[in-house]
Amino acid sequence: MSRVSQLPPDPALDADWTGICRRIVEEQKKLFAEFDTMKKRDNYEGIGEGGDHALVLDRMCEDLVFAELENLADSGAAAFTAISEERGTVTFNEGGNVWVVIDPIDGSLNFKRTIPRHSLSIAVATAPNMAAVEFGYVYDFGTDEEFLAQSGEGAYLNEERIQLEGREGLEVVGVEGSDPAQLAPMLEKLAGKVYRVRCVGSLAISIASVAAGRFDGLAFPHLSRSVDVAAAQLIAREAGALVDLGDGGLSEVGLALEERFPVTVAASGDGLDTLVSTRTVG
Repeated sequence: MSRVSQLPPDPALDADWTGICRRIVEEQKKLFAEFDTMKKRDNYEGIGEGGDHALVLDRMCEDLVFAELENLADSGAAAFTAISEERGTVTFNEGGNVWVVIDPIDGSLNFKRTIPRHSLSIAVATAPNMAAVEFGYVYDFGTDEEFLAQSGEGAYLNEERIQLEGREGLEVVGVEGSDPAQLAPMLEKLAGKVYRVRCVGSLAISIASVAAGRFDGLAFPHLSRSVDVAAAQLIAREAGALVDLGDGGLSEVGLALEERFPVTVAASGDGLDTLVSTRTVG
């Protein structure tokens, strides 16, 4: 990825992150083609560092990501810290000043049940907070769509620039959440304020859908984590959407896996105010 500011060269920050992500996607596609049924996918292997039960394929996909990261660290002497859904925090060459935030399969339940909406999410930051994310990449395997953004240089869907302009109202809002007991109170608050709601099953895809103008906003009744949000929130912001991750602003929201925070995204200020007012956490 190209540099926005005139900083000294950094092998980790200046790496071809788009190329790295695309290679990972191609390897994951091969894996998914091999494990193409619910029976083949429905195998768990302990609990990941993020606290969720980990599919064997979650770990296999993470291995594909780390193979690329290890190659980057070995071949270019790049120093960075990886924060990943399953392995947690891993430093390469003592960590340096770059953070890479990874969710190998965002939407693992969709993936296990062969519902074709799950994604790869990778973000690269120059400090351990959301405001410092410089590069974001989300790949939707269900639609074969690539969302990416670089700070200050816009957001792209399949290499076409996406930019929200003049979006008002809340006709279609994406909702995410696994627990009906938490989802129901939020839906009650949305009644009369939102025309229709849609649930994808991948937080990263839903946020990217706001960036693409498909959703007018995203409401989420749970606290989220960096691995689910870091890449997509940059894509949304670079497309012109507004992102609220709780009190204090993006710079106060850390990338550490143990941190939890609310997430609300909208295409307009009025829409964001409405959705934040219906938030049941944070």
